[in-house]
Amino acid sequence: MDDLRVTRRGSLLRLGGFLAAALGVGGLRLSDRAEGAGPEGVASGQVSCVLAPEQTEGPYYIDGQKLRRDITEGRPGVPLLLRLRVVDASTCKPIKGAAVDIWHADALGVYSGSGSGNRTFMRGIQKTDATGLARSRSVWPGWYRGRTVHIHVKVHVGGNVVHTGQLYFPDPVTDAVFRRKPYSRRRRRTTRNANDFVFAQGGKRSLLGIRKSGSAYVASITMGVHRS
Repeated sequence: MDDLRVTRRGSLLRLGGFLAAALGVGGLRLSDRAEGAGPEGVASGQVSCVLAPEQTEGPYYIDGQKLRRDITEGRPGVPLLLRLRVVDASTCKPIKGAAVDIWHADALGVYSGSGSGNRTFMRGIQKTDATGLARSRSVWPGWYRGRTVHIHVKVHVGGNVVHTGQLYFPDPVTDAVFRRKPYSRRRRRTTRNANDFVFAQGGKRSLLGIRKSGSAYVASITMGVHRS
């Protein structure tokens, strides 16, 4: 699979988005009916697209990951199908060709590249289609000390970073998942959404919508971003 290399220029320019998140402005989940409403929907007030909350990149980012849909590399866990949509925060129009870069811990709370030779599991990039949708296949992330369960995300448009954030899961669903193997092999986690220091900075507006699909879960969110 081809490497998709993108620049990290612009991440500091996202400070305005972070401040908006701190003031209570966050990402928007658009209904299927509203998606694609575009400028007319914005003008009528039926649709309101705002910036997705900016959050810290964290210590585990590795640049230059592969363009691929399945990022599990055979590691165990409850299947998770990610549906991440990117829209223009000004017009609500979907952004085609945005590179959605995700990374997270495996089911046992381990990041690739952290104390191991493998630098690629649970990491990958997908490009958005004409509807702004990027699809990825992973497993439900595990937990590690001091953090609630989360996924890191960067959105790149035209080679520039236009969004850096984190995505979260409803705690009751995570509790149900963690009763299954291999998660149940570990002791009970100590950090939940309510007492996570990063979640406190706009995390409620970065909660994934979750639905069950057979033995898997489907997690969805729409992220409003500025193109530059």
